[in-house]
Amino acid sequence: MEVIFKIIRQQQNSTPVVQSYPLQVEASSTILDCLNQIKWEQDGTLAFRKNCRNTICGSCAIRINGRSALACKENVGSELARLKQIPSPQNQDNTIAEIAIAPLGNMPVIKDLVVDMSSFWNNLEAVAPYVSTAARQVPEKEFLQTPQERSLLDQTGNCIMCGACYSECNAREVNSDFVGPHALAKAYRMVADSRDSDTENRLENYNEGTKGVWGCTRCFYCDSVCPMEVAPLEQITKVKQQILDRKQASDSRSIRHRKVLIELVKSGGWIDERQFGIQVVGNYFRDLKGLLSLAPLGLRMLVRGKFPLSFEPSQGTQQVRSLIESVQKIES
Repeated sequence: MEVIFKIIRQQQNSTPVVQSYPLQVEASSTILDCLNQIKWEQDGTLAFRKNCRNTICGSCAIRINGRSALACKENVGSELARLKQIPSPQNQDNTIAEIAIAPLGNMPVIKDLVVDMSSFWNNLEAVAPYVSTAARQVPEKEFLQTPQERSLLDQTGNCIMCGACYSECNAREVNSDFVGPHALAKAYRMVADSRDSDTENRLENYNEGTKGVWGCTRCFYCDSVCPMEVAPLEQITKVKQQILDRKQASDSRSIRHRKVLIELVKSGGWIDERQFGIQVVGNYFRDLKGLLSLAPLGLRMLVRGKFPLSFEPSQGTQQVRSLIESVQKIES
């Protein structure tokens, strides 16, 4: 079949342009096969990364039709099938299929599809992604783990550092301090590792402001684009739970947000927004500055008749409370 590849071409610190390359390809051809064909047969100046045949997985990650993925894993047939499910004037039987290729997001472009991954690696380093054994006496041979202890590391151990989750992270896009889902998935691997001796210090670091776990906006996109099913958001949630088990609601607004939300849902089935603002932002009337910050929003809601003057628990509140308490009991 004939497919037109529309590729973002860009030099460092320059305006990107779109260049089209028509190709005759098989449905089974991978996107990386197609990029190779373009480079070898049409345009040798096209720049992209690949190390698949050098046993370095993850280096060929790019954006394919708006989502980050591995060029060696996605093929033309499946990509065109996915596009047909999206309503578009281009999805006509008599038009030539098009596939858009762009560099990864949240990282500056060096050339074409090659991005500068310095921030990606620096943020990984920030979570100290190495097992610490400083507080333990080094054994004669090695640190042993049971199969059960090792199984806790299986999912996060599959990460190939391709950068797909980092590329699509909304939190990273708006908050340059946020270390990113890849780093926090690795952070959980360290917390869960029975050989590590620095768990408490790690959790304090991961709890700091919005650069750690509380900077995550829980959009789930990191999970959806991960080619290895590491599920970074799931690992971030596990780190949060470890922190919540050790902290009181008064310790920070982030901690209060989670604890108050759960308690309000347990008591009312859904959230009483009047109490939520006062307890989370106002710290149960202890934070006057926080309470004052709520005043403008509260006044606007009153003027427009949107401020709830009363609260009525939802139906099935008892059942909701029982479910939450059952889960909490299992987790503890």
